[in-house]
Amino acid sequence: MTTTTTDPFAELASLADDPAEMLEALIQIYRRQRMPHELFEALKMRMRVRLGLPLLSEGNEKRHPEDIERQLEHGLLDACRETGLMLLAAGRIREGWMYLRPTGDTEKAAEMIRRIDVSDENADEIIQVTLHEGVDVGYGFRLVLDRMGTCNSITTYEQVVASASHRDQQTAAAMLLDHLYAELLAAVRADIERREGTPPSETTLDALVANRRELFENRAYHLDTTHLASTVRIARVLEKESQLQRAWELVQYGRRLDPQYQYPSDEPFHDFYPAHALFYGALLGRGVNEAVSYFRQKALEAKPMEQGTGAIETYIDLLSRLGRAEEALATAVKMIPADVPAPRVAPLLLDLAAQAKNSRPVQEFARRRGDLLIYAAALGTRVD
Repeated sequence: MTTTTTDPFAELASLADDPAEMLEALIQIYRRQRMPHELFEALKMRMRVRLGLPLLSEGNEKRHPEDIERQLEHGLLDACRETGLMLLAAGRIREGWMYLRPTGDTEKAAEMIRRIDVSDENADEIIQVTLHEGVDVGYGFRLVLDRMGTCNSITTYEQVVASASHRDQQTAAAMLLDHLYAELLAAVRADIERREGTPPSETTLDALVANRRELFENRAYHLDTTHLASTVRIARVLEKESQLQRAWELVQYGRRLDPQYQYPSDEPFHDFYPAHALFYGALLGRGVNEAVSYFRQKALEAKPMEQGTGAIETYIDLLSRLGRAEEALATAVKMIPADVPAPRVAPLLLDLAAQAKNSRPVQEFARRRGDLLIYAAALGTRVD
């Protein structure tokens, strides 16, 4: 049993004949004194002693037997984990994540970072680690939205979140949608109260603007119209009915704006608000046949070499989300251009095959392309 003295040097000196015990005492000292970087080095030294290696590794140290290397690696990860958690507990976000990153403990890192009070001094660090490092994209995006506003949030979404996982995209898109909807709703209500002298009784954006053309006279608008358009576009990844309804209401507002604020976009959403009205409306069960016909025609007219595959992908996505998996799969194998790389097209096809419970069209598609990768993935995908 190690005894603690008031002089740590004397304590270590008394254990010099037993390196393992000495290092254990050193580790306890660093734990008590909350010295993470020193603790990390001491933990590494302890692992080396346990394995019969010199305390410090030399620059030209030869590779050890496989089992020794494996134990060294596990020991290093354990040291990284303890050091990183100590740093995060002290509010040292960037340093803490630097140690935790090799361990893959993103959930634990996210949990601890959420406990840290956000301030002007640490907000940038928290955003960098949670959002840009992918530790907790939703939390990081919320901080950007709350602290930097709509414009920066949209830019951040397009530059960072758009390449994250679908789940992270949905989390951030929902936050942006709710934020902008609430902002626009408040602005419209305030305008109506100013004009009419009393607060309006309607509670939704669509109801507020439905019979009030005067709100849009003389090219009037109630928030940045580019922010509105960006949010409508970004919200296409969302699936919950309440979210789709809010997006649809934003579209109804946008359609009433002066034409100079109705910006064209890439196909199939060149006619921005009318096309989005069809898209969101169909997902809400309104005008389904009209929407399917519209986006089918856009897909058929698409020129992938010039315009990309957006129109085709949108049509396939709409069919899938409407529960028409077999039709979506048939459309995909028919319309997807042959030069689309396998890593990009395979996830879509396999997901559709799983929905349709039929991977044979994907196998045939792969044979026609001479694509062994997609063929193997289709053969190995359970569809029942």
